[in-house]
Amino acid sequence: MGNYFNPEIETMEREDLDALVEERIRYTVSYAYENSPFYSKWFRKNGIRPSDIRSHEDLRELPIITGETVRENQPPERDDFEFRCAPLEDIYTIHETSGTSGRPKSFFLTWGDWQRYAEKYARSFVSQGFERGDRVVVCASYGMNVGANTMTLAAQKIGMTIIPEGKCTFPVRIIESYRPTGIVASIFKLLRLARRMKEQGLDPRESSIRRLVAGGESFAPESREYVEEVWGVEVYNTYGSTEGTMCGECHIKEGLHVPEDLVHLDVYDPAMRDFVDDGECGRIVLTTLLPVGEKTGTLLLNYDTEDTTVVISRDRCKCGRTHMRIMNPEREAETFWVAGHPFNRVDVEAAVFQRENMDYLTGEYEAFLYGDEDEGQ
Repeated sequence: MGNYFNPEIETMEREDLDALVEERIRYTVSYAYENSPFYSKWFRKNGIRPSDIRSHEDLRELPIITGETVRENQPPERDDFEFRCAPLEDIYTIHETSGTSGRPKSFFLTWGDWQRYAEKYARSFVSQGFERGDRVVVCASYGMNVGANTMTLAAQKIGMTIIPEGKCTFPVRIIESYRPTGIVASIFKLLRLARRMKEQGLDPRESSIRRLVAGGESFAPESREYVEEVWGVEVYNTYGSTEGTMCGECHIKEGLHVPEDLVHLDVYDPAMRDFVDDGECGRIVLTTLLPVGEKTGTLLLNYDTEDTTVVISRDRCKCGRTHMRIMNPEREAETFWVAGHPFNRVDVEAAVFQRENMDYLTGEYEAFLYGDEDEGQ
């Protein structure tokens, strides 16, 4: 399999990739108009003809929708799920978001959706050095969220073995008995596991683990560096969502690659009410891209994820991939403004994980932000 899961797509020249993206934009917009109750009404209400949307620039002209838009168009606010755009007999699974930023949003996936989700994760795994024969412990929920199941399907495509623990509290004997070569978990779960291993006489640096994947939340570079020191292996980053984002860092670790043929990602500044240039920070706005002739259960055009990032580059990466790279996204819900400056949970983490602190700290912390009468203290 080499360094790429799908070399033809992953290394496609920028001009050809842009042409493929625009072909899929046209098909996706047409599919939305013809199959989504929400978008059928939405295009008519906004006086937009689907045939006029032919390029990246045209897509940017469409209104932006939010998670609240999705919630307002499903039960109990509506009798049916207005964003579902395939018959129920074509739906393979039904999912909900975690609901951390409000009532859960419902998503319907066809088998084709699952194949595309798995393709995205498979590309990330291979770009991080995973291959046939690897054994990976997945410490992510096998519930209504899609992450763990997507990784499991991706592993089947690569020829990897999955140990589906779901949580990172599994017995240390799992590592001793099955000798996994990788673990997918959050930064803090990996640190707690390392502590348990040391308490039971197993040094993480001398275990069978060859690489780690930190997924599910943003983290500071300082915390990644400390986990790498504790385990003695590389830690890679992934970013995914039920909506289908799924971006992954390659072994070069200079940003997360966006699977541009399957996900159209733009960066938007709500304060300016406009998209921003590469290198500027803004919210991730995504559009699900469908290959011509394919079906999908839920389709989103210009969807505001409420996560922030920066487009680092659209040039060819040192790994050979041509798909754009973005900075590790952060949740805007975790960003507060103090004295006119943004302050994110990751900023706290960066301070905690200064190396000189880690001889006497565990890395876990609580942060309290006071306002009103305490403001300024």
